[in-house]
Parts: sequence; structure tokens; C-alpha cells
Amino acid sequence: MHWGYWQDPPQSQISAEAEFPRATEALTQLLLQRAKPNDGDAILDVGCGLGGTIASLNEAWKDLKMTGLNIDKRQIERARQRINPLPGNTINWLVGDAGALPFAAESHDIVLAVECIFHFPSRDAFLGEAYRVLRPGGRLVLSDFVPIRALAIWLRLLGKIHKRSTMSSTYGPVDCSWDRFRYAKQGQLLGFDLVQDEDITVNTLPTYPVVRKLFTAMGAERASRETELIEQLSRWGWLHYRVITFSKPFET
Repeated sequence: MHWGYWQDPPQSQISAEAEFPRATEALTQLLLQRAKPNDGDAILDVGCGLGGTIASLNEAWKDLKMTGLNIDKRQIERARQRINPLPGNTINWLVGDAGALPFAAESHDIVLAVECIFHFPSRDAFLGEAYRVLRPGGRLVLSDFVPIRALAIWLRLLGKIHKRSTMSSTYGPVDCSWDRFRYAKQGQLLGFDLVQDEDITVNTLPTYPVVRKLFTAMGAERASRETELIEQLSRWGWLHYRVITFSKPFET
């Protein structure tokens, strides 16, 4: 499950709850629009979770060579049980590390990282690996919770003091210390072209009350409070939900 996307965010929580399944798929479709897949592409979904993005690709394109990679073997096994490739498509489910992708150079047309990069031990390592495995002209599309620069600097200092990313009892290890300027700079250093950097925070805000209500119903009050903190940072404009698209240029 990832955050939802509403083109016209509803004003009531009841509407948000009713529309939430469609909104989560709408966010997937937004990222796929930025990725621009074609029939026959080799597509890698890093941090694939239970395979929702792979399922959407499987239903809409032909002759795809899809790979879902995740560090948690339980999620990979669940995805394998839930999703079967349609005729002509192939799906390979792998347990693996986003910072050390087990693929040959220039082996993929698209790399996706949907709402997961903040869990990776090193964004630098992942971005470098994504560049390596992409073919010239290929695209990397990711979504992330991106702070304003002042908050990013404070989070980086906090990380140096504690020698680790922020730990959340709900969400596990989380690092939200990369602002949009650091993404742009690191992408440029690697050789990527920054195609698009979109702030869709407003379109995702209805997610928070839905998730908090779910946690409350489960008796997970601490999880609800942690989600409320993320929501407040987002509503105050300190934390933005961004979709970032890079392309690997053709050799000149």
C-alpha cells in the first residue's frame, strides 16, 4: 500500500476513504506516465512490496520483461503468489539489495522506486546502480517525501549524531534528509538528465486521515501519532511528496 493521488482532493474524510483504492492506483498510473513504458520493455521495480506496480504494468502492456526486487523475502513470496504474468509477459521476483542490484549494465529500459527510497541505506548507492543498469535513453522514476532545505540540513545533522537514519516504530528505518537540490546535484554527478521534479503534496494529503483511522482501528495509537506528525509537516510545507524523473542520456 502506498499513498493515494487525487486530481481534485475531496473535502470530506468519508469521500477520501471511499476513493482511496482508486487513488492509490492513480498514483501508480502517474508514475507510469512519467516512466513512459513501451511494449517489450525490460522494467525493474525496486522496493516492489507486494507487487502492485508490477500488476498494473502486467495488465496494460505486452511482452514486458518485469522484475520486482525487495529486501523482504516475505513480501516477495506474497507477490509471487498473488500475481501471474499475462501471456507474453514475464515476471521475475527477487530478494535483493537496492544498493547492489544483481543485474548486468544497461539491462533495463525503466527503473522504478515507488515510495521506498527513504528506506534504503544509501540513496547514492541506489542512484548509481540505477544509472548502471539503465540502457541509454532509459528512465528512473521515483517518489519520495522530500523536506525543505532547512529541515533536510537538520535531519542530516541528526543522522550524523546518531549514526543512523531516523527509526520509526511504524515505518522502520527512514531517511528523509534529501532535499530536491541534493537529488538534482547527485543526478547530474552520475550523468542523469533531470526530466521532471513534481510536487504533488496537495494531491496526496487526503491519504493521512485514512491511514490514521486504519491504525487507530488496529489499536496502533503510536503509529497513528507518527503518521499525524508526517501529515503536519506536509501541511505546514516542510515536507513535500515529490515525483522525480531522471533519464540516462544517449551517448554522444
